[in-house]
Amino acid sequence: MSKLVLLSGWGIDARIWRPLAPYWSEDIQVDAPNWPGYGGRPPLDIPGDLDALADAMSADLACDAVWVGWSLGALLAAHLLERLPAPKALVMLGMGPRFTVTEREKGGVTSQELKAFQRAFRRDGEATWHHFLRWQLGGEPAPRVVLERLLALIERTPPASEETLAAGLAQLSSLDASTLLAKPPCPVYRCQGAKDPLIAPLPNDATGHRLEDAGHCPQLSQPATLTHYLASIVHRHSTTGHHREEESS
Repeated sequence: MSKLVLLSGWGIDARIWRPLAPYWSEDIQVDAPNWPGYGGRPPLDIPGDLDALADAMSADLACDAVWVGWSLGALLAAHLLERLPAPKALVMLGMGPRFTVTEREKGGVTSQELKAFQRAFRRDGEATWHHFLRWQLGGEPAPRVVLERLLALIERTPPASEETLAAGLAQLSSLDASTLLAKPPCPVYRCQGAKDPLIAPLPNDATGHRLEDAGHCPQLSQPATLTHYLASIVHRHSTTGHHREEESS
């Protein structure tokens, strides 16, 4: 049986993946572990420590699986490739090699915007978290409907402590996987909603997969389409070994 591990992003726990459940085929084993500090899982002593994160997640991140990281989860998964045995493949959903963009790039969040968000979070963490939920859904076909769908899944309070969330924002600001992804230890795929308001558009020379009529949260707006794409990656690697070169879909 093929294995798939789903990893959630900043401020949202593993319940974000539940809308995909009806669409998985029976030959795929799907696991969706929470990151430390999320969904009742004990936090790390130092929430931003990547080595400690690797130790905590080692039992969840099997090397005979395809890892799917969404948003911050994709960036963390990319850095864990340096610290854990490589999976069959990594799918980076809604994330590039780094989160912030330069002023010259079109689309996405600049470092200045992220710093302003961090300041707002320090003033009122829960209110800023709610603002983030609305912000990330801006590219979905029906943002208000999708927001209610999200809140029905994760409820109306943050699923992690402010310390864990603040560490995640710092990681969004500082982590850059560009060097690692230039020569990854396994195939790496990029996938994002065509109208994602948080991430710069895929480069013109990239062959990453765009999900039409979706923004940053295709789990909520296009669950069947997203499941079909992820299943195709799993099946592609179900009988193949690791490859050193980076691949795209």
